[in-house]
Amino acid sequence: MTPAALGFAMPPEWSPQEAVWLSWPVDDPRHWGGAKRDLIWAKFAEIAANISHFEPVRINAPGKDHAAIAAICNKARAVPERVQLFDHPHNDVWCRDHGPIFVKNRETGEVAITDWGFNAWGGKFPPYDLDNAIPALIAATLGMKKFATTMILEGGGIEINGANQLLTTEAVLLNPNRNPALSRGQIEQKLRDGLGVQDILWLEKGIEGDDTDGHIDDLARFVAEDIIIACVDQDTGSGNHAVLADNLARLKNFQTPRGRTFELVEIALPEACEVPGWRLPVLPASYVNFLIVNDGVLVPTFRQKRNDERALGIIGELFPGREVRGIDCLDLVEEGGTLHCISQQQPA
Repeated sequence: MTPAALGFAMPPEWSPQEAVWLSWPVDDPRHWGGAKRDLIWAKFAEIAANISHFEPVRINAPGKDHAAIAAICNKARAVPERVQLFDHPHNDVWCRDHGPIFVKNRETGEVAITDWGFNAWGGKFPPYDLDNAIPALIAATLGMKKFATTMILEGGGIEINGANQLLTTEAVLLNPNRNPALSRGQIEQKLRDGLGVQDILWLEKGIEGDDTDGHIDDLARFVAEDIIIACVDQDTGSGNHAVLADNLARLKNFQTPRGRTFELVEIALPEACEVPGWRLPVLPASYVNFLIVNDGVLVPTFRQKRNDERALGIIGELFPGREVRGIDCLDLVEEGGTLHCISQQQPA
């Protein structure tokens, strides 16, 4: 039987969490040009430390690196007992996409793992066999029930509002580099069966520089069952302007389960982040790639004081009672993602 048929559904990110998972950077010259290993390790330690101030952080990493990871997290002032290391080797850092998508039974509260296929965003960045094995490893380690499916799905490609609705993009889930043998209707049914949702809400495209082809977590995020924060770009000369305007128009036509329009909160992208000579001419920097944790929200910033402060203010107003922390992610986004992309929450 499917997870949905057994009463399981994916909880929204703002639900109580047991922990947040990360996949620690591996030594590979493909990542950040191979030249920023110490800087990226320090950045991951900073992020892990911030998470640990709210809840446990669980880290996938080869056993040989555990002592060094613990030491650098301690240096970043992590809460030591909340940094939990697991000997789970992997290929890359994007745990949102290769990690498990957790579901929870609506009646019993049991948490289980859905294990979808992962092919590195359409086969762009091989090898990815170790990444694809992470959900099964975590399920075995935690002794959790696992539901496996061959459909390709990345966690960054979906948003859940806890009211039976899922937000996604055509550029990713309908891309022939993911599931060429599945129709739109078949993909929608697999999402319903696997994640316990009903309504599938489709945007079209993503922002420039996004290796994923257009993940939703750079575009629009649920912050409540009837509230969506959505990116806009007021620069008419930007390649993102028309794409985000179309997304906003679609969002205005979507309806909540109660038949009302969503409350939409607009947030501007940061000014274009560029690294001369880098493989991504424009980096996919977005303030909505934030991570919700217990009693807090971690928000990416990009060394643009006015824009960063405005974004922190907007997001802070949407999460009253939660501490909002900005984390400099300009170096992190060079590889195509920030805080949400590297993390995966485990429901309590």
